[in-house]
Amino acid sequence: MKPSPDAPLRDQLEFSETDVLLRDDVRRLGAMVGNMLAEQVSPGLLAQVEGVRREAIARRETGAPVDALADGLAQVSLEDADALVRAFAAYFGAINLAERVHRIRRRRHYQRAGDGPQPGGLEATLRALKDAGVTLETLQACLARLQVEPVFTAHPTEAVRRVLLEKERTIVERLIADIDRERTPTERRADDARIVLALTSAWQTSESPARKPTVADEVEHVGYYLSNVLYRVLPVFYETLGDAIASVYGERPELPRVLRFGTWVGGDMDGNPNVNADTMRAALGAQRTQALAQYRRDLRALGNVLTQTLGRARIEDAVPARADEYRRLLPDADAALNPRHADMPYRRLLDLMQLRLRLTDADHRAGYADAGEFIADLARMDASLRAHRGEHAGRFALERLLWRARTFGFHLAALDLRQDSAVHDEVLGRIDGGDWTARSVDSRVQQLHAMLDAPPQAAADDDSVASTLGVFRAVLDLRRSHGDQATGLYIISMARSAADALAVLALARIAGCVIDDQVPLDVAPLFETVDDLQAAPGVMRALFDDPRYRAHLAARGGRQTVMLGYSDSAKDGGLLASRWALQRTQVELTALAQAAGVRIVFFHGRGGSVSRGGGKTERAIVAAPRGSVDASLRVTEQGEVIHRRYGIRALALRNLEQATGAVLQATLRPRPADSREDTWRAIATDLAAVGRAHYRALVHERADFPDYFRTATPIDVIERLQIGSRPSRRRDGGISNLRAIPWVFAWAQNRSGLTGWYGIGTALQHGLRTYGQQTMTEMVRDWPFFRAMLDDVEMLLAKTDIAIFERYSRLSGEAHEAFFPGILEECLRTRDAILLLKGQDVLLADDYRLQLSIRLRNPYVDPISLLQVELLRRWREAAREDEALLRALVSTVNGIAAGIQNTG
Repeated sequence: MKPSPDAPLRDQLEFSETDVLLRDDVRRLGAMVGNMLAEQVSPGLLAQVEGVRREAIARRETGAPVDALADGLAQVSLEDADALVRAFAAYFGAINLAERVHRIRRRRHYQRAGDGPQPGGLEATLRALKDAGVTLETLQACLARLQVEPVFTAHPTEAVRRVLLEKERTIVERLIADIDRERTPTERRADDARIVLALTSAWQTSESPARKPTVADEVEHVGYYLSNVLYRVLPVFYETLGDAIASVYGERPELPRVLRFGTWVGGDMDGNPNVNADTMRAALGAQRTQALAQYRRDLRALGNVLTQTLGRARIEDAVPARADEYRRLLPDADAALNPRHADMPYRRLLDLMQLRLRLTDADHRAGYADAGEFIADLARMDASLRAHRGEHAGRFALERLLWRARTFGFHLAALDLRQDSAVHDEVLGRIDGGDWTARSVDSRVQQLHAMLDAPPQAAADDDSVASTLGVFRAVLDLRRSHGDQATGLYIISMARSAADALAVLALARIAGCVIDDQVPLDVAPLFETVDDLQAAPGVMRALFDDPRYRAHLAARGGRQTVMLGYSDSAKDGGLLASRWALQRTQVELTALAQAAGVRIVFFHGRGGSVSRGGGKTERAIVAAPRGSVDASLRVTEQGEVIHRRYGIRALALRNLEQATGAVLQATLRPRPADSREDTWRAIATDLAAVGRAHYRALVHERADFPDYFRTATPIDVIERLQIGSRPSRRRDGGISNLRAIPWVFAWAQNRSGLTGWYGIGTALQHGLRTYGQQTMTEMVRDWPFFRAMLDDVEMLLAKTDIAIFERYSRLSGEAHEAFFPGILEECLRTRDAILLLKGQDVLLADDYRLQLSIRLRNPYVDPISLLQVELLRRWREAAREDEALLRALVSTVNGIAAGIQNTG
């Protein structure tokens, strides 16, 4: 029997016993939001919200058509529509926070229950590895090579203002304070007051800045997660890893550094004219300032811990000797020292180190030359504490700072550089004085060899040449001023030949970016489209056979990074063709690199949505081809994914644990070979071709599809959003030149999710007819690659609402009848095939928590979607010139993105 739609939302859900506290948090926050709306707007708004919510629940529970709800919302005035959208967004913003805190609660439940470690955690992974025969010695050898590196980009699908992030943090902290309901009534009232304050001030704050963000704004945004979250949890990660090893193997070995972080913000020049050598310097300068400020704060705190005095504790001579050296070296050193601390050698050195860090930030000659000097000072004190019974007298806190300094250096995150290969070709043509792109690949390679042997002079008055060479010169400067680890990869977008990689080396030499006669850059080709992925083995074979490039590779330690593009390959050929091309490319490149004696590292360019490689990272790692992980994970984190994974410290820690555990599992005990895999690969090749053909027939081969896309989605609003510093297109043109993020974002906004499943239903039905249900079912059940892909598609289909999408489709006028029936048919075909292959009656039958999460949000997201349809109609009828309508539409875009998640 279905519950009444008049019942509160919490009563519409079948909460498990362990989720009762989540229900209470949702109820608590929901009541606060309701009271806030009544106070800040009117009781009438609250009543209107409740009425719409009940109608939305009734529509979901009874399966009624969406028309009645849509028609009622179509009568809402612009002013009321904006308030309704913001109200619904406030409700599921609270739900998002409650769910995140509940993840922390579930982790604590595992830790207290004593029923074994939480699945996916480091201890659970290590126990499984030990049971599979992995010895401590084997584990330590793997840890010595292990590198997990999240790379933060500025690719926007959600841009939460810094002030709103701080308010969210306040709410989360208050919920965590009472996570087990042990607060006193007085404490709880104080918590409630702070939550209400945060909710109310957030309501009075615009979600979007008044202007488009600059690169500097994006640096600050990413810096929030690096310096406020990851900086704090990093030592805890190593303590957790050490505890897990001790618990499983009975020993606690010294741990190497296994985590590092990267960023594209300030270095991603691909299609962004706002990024250049100046933004590189500014980005790393800002990151250095953030890192040094954190170190100074930690040193101040250490000064209150390491108060050992002469006569009470023995201290190695190296500590006071270093302090004396600094007193002679540093200006105003004596003024920085408190004479009452003269008998506290650790504290005196810490005070002088703070002064030296301030001078470092000011680029004073008496500052630290690099992070290595700073780490050496910390190591001096650590050695003294080790030698003189300091294990429980402050060494723990010092070790935490040492882990941070070793990881973040003076740069916080390594700055990757990225540029389109076409830009390099244009600049080389200007330097060479000919039509570079008219040359054959062999001719370009031959000329690049000549440039590498004798770098030509470049015209000083050519702006494009000067700008490109300035980037390489900045690399050299930044390595000198910020350390060798400050710059990361040089990524070549649209890499299609060996000449594209050699072009980077030639331009670097022309610019004088050379140390000891070697270019100090790791060059990473990025293969993006399906065709480029299929051609990647040939390109890399040519590079490995090229003597100039092999010499460069040898100087870089014989390690080659290849970046794989999930976004453009899916936009090009659909999800199935993309995922299979990515899988095959990794298999072939892994074998090629092994034969060539090169260690290959794959850099996964994933986004938040399924069609851009989104999904559970640890599942994707385990499903990767055998041998392709090889103790390394480098993956982009962008858009709403950064906020969801790294917005709360406990969740950031859990994410790092899961990723590291999955890399260890895939490296040390990959899944065993299956004799059926050759057959499955042949089937997947066939299915990918069928799916790609069906996808391209709609998206790329119908001349009228671009117009349908622009009318059946809110792409015209998305292109006006003030959430990113770069244009939405690389260059003018149709869908092929539109960036993947706005492409996917637009189809997520209209609730169709078309980019993630179109073509898959046709491919699966072809497979069922051709190979039989038993074979296809075995592929889903026993092949992690195929299972992971269909799991992702199933999740996307569960968030899809075709009835709401139909309302968007009708905005296209006559084109609706030309396109919608076929899209609907493919959606149903995909859903039915997945249910059949998984043996389920409903989507997400084995994922109760995701079912619950979606069901919590739908009554709030559905009205925003329907309001967006109505506002789009009005705005377009007004020739897209009504700014008030545009502001309301922007609110709907933000609201839907936050509500459905996995959007871009």
